[in-house]
Amino acid sequence: MAARLVRRCCWRHFGAFVSTPSAVPASLLVPVGKVAMTRALPQAPLTLFHTSSPSSWADGFSVKEQVEDSRNPEHRVIEELIETATGPQELFQLSELHVLNSNQASLIITQLSRLAAEKKLETESILRDERFQQLIGITDSQISQVWNNTLVNLLKSLYSLGVDSNRREMQSVEQEVLWRLRRLTFRQLTSLAEFLAVKQGKENKLLHEVIKKLELRWTELEGTRTVVTLMGKVGHVSSALMDRLEDKALELAEQFNPDDIRKITLALAYQNRRCVPLLRALSYHLIQKHYELSLNVLMDLIFAYGKLNFHQPQVFQKIATDLHPHVSAMTPVEVTRCIRSFALLKWLSLPLFEAIAQYVVDNTKRLSVTHLCGIILSFARLNFHPSGSEDFFNMVHGEFQGQLGSLEPHLLTELVWSLCVLQQAKAPYLQRVLAPDFHARIQGDQSLKAQNLRLKLIHINAAAKLESPDYRGPFLPAEMLSATEPVGEKVTLLQSSLQEALGGLLGSRDNGRFNVRTIYGWQIDAEMVMNSENKPLPLKDFAAPHLLHSEGTKPLPPGARRVAFLRWEFPNFSNRSKDLLGRYVMARRHVQAAGFLVVDVSSRGSPTSAPSAPSLPAPGLAAVIPSRPRVRQPEG
Repeated sequence: MAARLVRRCCWRHFGAFVSTPSAVPASLLVPVGKVAMTRALPQAPLTLFHTSSPSSWADGFSVKEQVEDSRNPEHRVIEELIETATGPQELFQLSELHVLNSNQASLIITQLSRLAAEKKLETESILRDERFQQLIGITDSQISQVWNNTLVNLLKSLYSLGVDSNRREMQSVEQEVLWRLRRLTFRQLTSLAEFLAVKQGKENKLLHEVIKKLELRWTELEGTRTVVTLMGKVGHVSSALMDRLEDKALELAEQFNPDDIRKITLALAYQNRRCVPLLRALSYHLIQKHYELSLNVLMDLIFAYGKLNFHQPQVFQKIATDLHPHVSAMTPVEVTRCIRSFALLKWLSLPLFEAIAQYVVDNTKRLSVTHLCGIILSFARLNFHPSGSEDFFNMVHGEFQGQLGSLEPHLLTELVWSLCVLQQAKAPYLQRVLAPDFHARIQGDQSLKAQNLRLKLIHINAAAKLESPDYRGPFLPAEMLSATEPVGEKVTLLQSSLQEALGGLLGSRDNGRFNVRTIYGWQIDAEMVMNSENKPLPLKDFAAPHLLHSEGTKPLPPGARRVAFLRWEFPNFSNRSKDLLGRYVMARRHVQAAGFLVVDVSSRGSPTSAPSAPSLPAPGLAAVIPSRPRVRQPEG
């Protein structure tokens, strides 16, 4: 900041000093330590010095560069010829017809790189050309005289053309840039950092030096474009710089347009930086300004919010509403990506999901089996059943017929599990994943992925036993039915409150069980047996077909019933809804089908309520037990 202030003061006094045209010694126009040519400048117009104010340095040119450029007509002509050249041969002819200085040679190399990129030319032929070697030799011999902006562009061009990084001339240019980093403008540093981060990667030594300068000079950061560019392309290299950029983005949040917001949220998502204040500010302005968002912006926004698990209901509702008219014109990839993001956020928009279900029916031939699997998995997560379920699932079963064998085992298990959630799993699906040769692949594998796969197979096995009366097998063997204990599972306030309340009512620990792991893969938070008078009975005396190893063998007395307490925490529900997610809907169905009367103990009295202790009546728990529904008695 002090340096900038001194520059401004110098320019004020310097402007007054040259209020009348005069000859300026050439020594004023060369850096300290360089040999000055004893030559007076031509009469320079006053406007030259006024336009060369510090604000114009943002374009990357110093005063010397602008003066040199304006005083030599021949140089201007050569530079115009370089800019208007349409092919490498024109540029090489210029090097043969004119005696070039280091700046002009650098400009030709930069133009060669630009033409090669635009016209997709073969760079090997350019690098092998003898005239190109001469150009590099000129720049190397006078590298200290190349202007700053030209030097930065030269380095980027050499990288783009694929010049060997071990070559002496290349190292000379890199070293010169390194020495001049303190003299480069913030804009030049930003441009260089962006290029190096994309083309050279995190390990580039020069990139780290450039980032250090950006971190030290971050107060010079101005404009939304620079902030967005640095966050998207450079921020992942340095967390310290990203912290500064997030602060600056929060300051400029009101000035961002929808595309800026899209790029910033994507940058945060890809770097897993859940900066809540910034996300809140961006969401606020997104809603308040009533932007008309394009399909790409809508898709990227919902993806970023989903990846960051950042919940903003007003934004979700706006995105879902704005996406609805686009559904019919979307590609299968876009539809799958969209619905997966909403499923991750646990946000069910009925009009949007109905439109996607209709899209699936209307575009069956365009959808691959993988796309269809993604849609079914998302429907199952939110327990969404289309209004035309029969037609929809008839089409789905028809598409999957003969295709199950081509699916990867993990995806096939997820698909069948999701169909079980939606109560659409038919015998061919069950037989495919419950076959001995299928689950034999994961036996003995203790990886987290294998454990999750094993647990879902247990759930599928439970669905086959409890919800598919016509299914005759195969089933999982008994040794597969013990799910792995979750590691480091914390006791929640609702869980401890439930245990405390029930402990006082049971009278004896023998009258109940807590945290019961069943052969169906689901955990029952509390279990008891009630007689016909709603009095608890000791559990250890009675057979327990839902357990892998039962303590007792006696059948339940006439009129006795099993009661299961299932605890539902805030994350078990859809966003801003009292509806359980598909996984927990299936858990409740299975427990009920196993012969239990289910008592739901929920922490969600309202969408935003905090967990509270369950309220249970004292006399015999009669008030919390609903009238007996039709339940399927457990086998055996």
